[in-house]
Amino acid sequence: MSTDDDLYTKDETLDINSQPANKKKTGNWKACRFILGNECCERLAYYGMSTNLVNYLQLQLGFGNVTASNSVTNWSGTCYITPLIGGFIADAYLGRFKTIAIFVIIYVMGMTLLTLSASVPELKPHCTGDTCSPTGGQTATCFIALYMIALGTGGIKPCVSSLGADQFDETDEVEREKKTSFFNWFYLSINVGALIASSVLVWIQMNVGWAWGFGIPAVTMVIAVLFFFGGSRLYRIQKPGGSPLVRIAQVIVASFRKSSAKVPSDKALLYETTDEECNIQGSRKLEHTEELRFFDKAAVVTEDDQVKGLTNPWRLCTTTQVEELKSIIRLLPVWASGIIFATVYSQMSTMFVLQGNTMDAHMGPNFEIPSASLSLFDTLSVIFWAPVYDMVIVPFVRKITKNERGFTQLQRMGIGLVISIFAMVTAGCLEVVRLNYVRNHNYYDQKHIPISIFWQVPQYFLIGCAEVFTFIGQLEFFYDQAPDAMRSLCSALSLTTVALGNYLSTLLVTIVTHLTTRNGNLGWIPDNLNRGHLDYFFWLLMILSVINFFAYLWIAKIYTYKKTSGHAK
Repeated sequence: MSTDDDLYTKDETLDINSQPANKKKTGNWKACRFILGNECCERLAYYGMSTNLVNYLQLQLGFGNVTASNSVTNWSGTCYITPLIGGFIADAYLGRFKTIAIFVIIYVMGMTLLTLSASVPELKPHCTGDTCSPTGGQTATCFIALYMIALGTGGIKPCVSSLGADQFDETDEVEREKKTSFFNWFYLSINVGALIASSVLVWIQMNVGWAWGFGIPAVTMVIAVLFFFGGSRLYRIQKPGGSPLVRIAQVIVASFRKSSAKVPSDKALLYETTDEECNIQGSRKLEHTEELRFFDKAAVVTEDDQVKGLTNPWRLCTTTQVEELKSIIRLLPVWASGIIFATVYSQMSTMFVLQGNTMDAHMGPNFEIPSASLSLFDTLSVIFWAPVYDMVIVPFVRKITKNERGFTQLQRMGIGLVISIFAMVTAGCLEVVRLNYVRNHNYYDQKHIPISIFWQVPQYFLIGCAEVFTFIGQLEFFYDQAPDAMRSLCSALSLTTVALGNYLSTLLVTIVTHLTTRNGNLGWIPDNLNRGHLDYFFWLLMILSVINFFAYLWIAKIYTYKKTSGHAK
């Protein structure tokens, strides 16, 4: 006969009616199928609109190579910065489910406006042959739509992976093992959507029209919404824990107020609630760690800490609250090491596309593959490696390391960083070969060089393999190592590496262009790449990646994993 302990989850999750989550009726893979379906459709919509965006800005809005590339990386970067807004709102006030429900409406509105800007005669640019002449209002409408999408995705990205992981009770050993598999299948679902986007939708955009090319992603986004709400009664929902920024500020203020206080050698004397439950909503207690001991002063008990019998949270904080701040600080170096990787990743939507535009895109005598569609090989690589990692590599490595995950999360991310270096080497070598061919045959003004675009496949395939190790490892690592009541915010933090990677790419392109175009020179990345040196840019990224990897090795070596105790309130 089942007891209440067997019937309900022990991580204090609720169902959609705010009642304790029934283990048999909620969560697990039966709920995750709706989350994975939603993510697949949402990513199809996002990549269907963004994969070929650099070509849309060039062909329809008349942007040059550098302007189009920077516009895409700036916008893409914003898409990965706005999750900080969504993550904060979810953790502090609304919870993940409600946050997604609100921001998805903004997302659909942005997709609809973008479709209208490419289809309604008054909103789309007037084109004569291959030359388009957009008005300022038409360009503005396009960018308003794009940045509405960026805001909408900010409420979805940090919450949907965490909502999926919430469907597995961490206190249940069987369910906890499934959580690791969830992140692999979650990333796989992203890339199934991206596969359709980078193949079918890019072809439609280049051969049928941009109205259909943007309209189909808009409809797909509506389907994603239906998937999401369709699983509502099955979801396990974590309660929001109040503002994490306030709790962090309290620890910092209390530490400085007690800067002269002595931390006791017996850490049991530091302040903590006596109950097994943590006093932070939806969070378990965190055990004390030895690093960053200055902040332990916030948990040192003194006579001035209570006012009329009540504890002043700006003078005295619990050990768990202190460890929350320490956890975030420990995550920051790992987070920073992902920025260069994200810069390499961002080249798929910019420099790889521009490189592909100069190559022979024919598949047979009558069909040409759009250069942006080559990203489908990145997607195919992820679709291949994600299940191989989950079903082959992990069981094999587990036998050697005795770790339930096979590789540790930090080892997994490090392997991806190494693979990304080889991706840049491959791209650089291809560009050297292409430029040599240009010089040997005097093809400087030739629009397409007779070298097959499919020589780009290895660099896309290597980046896809690197993603499976680094990006999926990063998703799992930031969810696992985040304090329980800050998981959406920390998921958002992990996504900002992609944003900063895009911004860094923009900065590098801008600096390189400025330095290499002095004295009338064309520079490394001119509009005619046959007269440039794109290979030098790839070598620059390779060198930065090598330096970043060695810095990462040191960061991983000194990292301390968090330890929890008790159960959530």
